[in-house]
Amino acid sequence: MDRPLEKAVWWLSLQRPSMEALLRRLVDRNSFTRNLAGVNAVAAMVADELRASGVVVERIPGKAFGDHLFFSSGAEGPFTFLIGHSDTVFPPGTFEGYREDGERAMGPGVLDMKGGLVVEIFALRALAEAGLLDRVPVRGIVVGDEEMGSPESQPLTVERVRGAAAALGLESGRSRDLVVTRRKGIASLDARARGVAAHAGGDHEKGRNAIWSLARFVDRVQSLTDHGRGVTVSVGRIEGGTARNTVPAEARCEVDVRFLTPGDGQEVLALVDLAAREAAVEGTRIEVLRAGSRPALVRTNASARLAAEYGQCQREAGLGAGEAPLSGGGSDASVTGAAGVPSIDGLGPRGAGFHTHDEFIELGSLLPKAEALVRFLARRAG
Repeated sequence: MDRPLEKAVWWLSLQRPSMEALLRRLVDRNSFTRNLAGVNAVAAMVADELRASGVVVERIPGKAFGDHLFFSSGAEGPFTFLIGHSDTVFPPGTFEGYREDGERAMGPGVLDMKGGLVVEIFALRALAEAGLLDRVPVRGIVVGDEEMGSPESQPLTVERVRGAAAALGLESGRSRDLVVTRRKGIASLDARARGVAAHAGGDHEKGRNAIWSLARFVDRVQSLTDHGRGVTVSVGRIEGGTARNTVPAEARCEVDVRFLTPGDGQEVLALVDLAAREAAVEGTRIEVLRAGSRPALVRTNASARLAAEYGQCQREAGLGAGEAPLSGGGSDASVTGAAGVPSIDGLGPRGAGFHTHDEFIELGSLLPKAEALVRFLARRAG
C-alpha cells in the first residue's frame, strides 16, 4: 500500500468522535426544504468544513429554494463528481433533534443525507492530511432542493458534471453496503379540472361538474400502472368543490408517476395527457401541469464497472459490496446519469427509516464508508 494512502486511512481512523460531533451539529439544525434559513445555515456549515479540507467552494444563491454549493480540488484531469444535498423532508417542529442510542444515531436527515455529507467531508480532509487532495481531480455539488425533486438545481448539476469521469451519490447507504445502480424516474403532476358552478337544486342543468371529470381522469390514469414494466401511476391527493349543494367548478389532484426507462416515461406521460382530454365531460376541461420530474438512473456497462470498482474499495475498508435492487426513489445521481456520466449511489452510511420519524444510521459505518471513498479517490491521484 502506498504511503500517502496509509497516512490518509490512519488519520481517518482517529476521527470518529469528530465525525459524530459534526453530524450532531448538522442534524440539530432543521433544514426542511422550505425552511430557507435552515437550509442556508446547513449549507454554510458544510461550506466551512469543505474549505477547511482545502477545496475551493462556490456558494450559489438559490431563487425559490436554499443556496447550493459547488466545490473543486483544483487538480486537473478527468474528475470524480460527488453529489449531495443539505435539505430534508421534515418541517420545523415535526421531528427535531439528534440523539444516540448505542451504535445508532437518530434524527431528521441523519441518514438522508447529513450522514453522507459527513462521510464526504472527512474523506476529503483525509486526502488533504495525506497530501493527496491537490493531486485528485474531484468536484462536487451540495444542493438545497433535492427533496422537492431538484427543480432549481438540476440544470446546475447538469452544467457542472459535464466532463466528469464518474459521479458518486452519497445518499443513504443500503443493507450489506450494496451500491445503487438503478433508480426509477419520477414525474410529479398537478391535474386541474375546471367546470361551471351552479346550484345543485335550482340550476343543476347549468352546472358542469369538475369533480366528475376529475374522477373519470383518476380512474383512467390509475389504470396505466403496469408493475411488470415497472410503471406506476398513483393519485396521492385530491380536493375540489365548495359545498354539498353546489355543482363544483374546480377540482385538482396530485399524481406520482414512476418508470424504469426514458421511453416508458415519455409513453406514460403522453397517455396521462390523453386521459385528461378523454375524461373531461362536456363543458369542462382538465389541465395537467408537470410540477417536477427526475430522470431514471439506468444501469449501463460503464456504471456497472464503476460499481464493481467502488465495491472493491468498500471490501478493502471492511464493508460489503454488490449491486442493490432497483430503487423506487429518485436522487440527483439520476440527473448525472441522464447527462451521460457513469453514476452510482447509496454510498453514505448504513441505516434505515429515511423520510420517517424512525430514521437512523449505524454509527459504526461512518468511518469505513469514508475510507472506501478515500481509497477510490486516492487511486485517481495524478
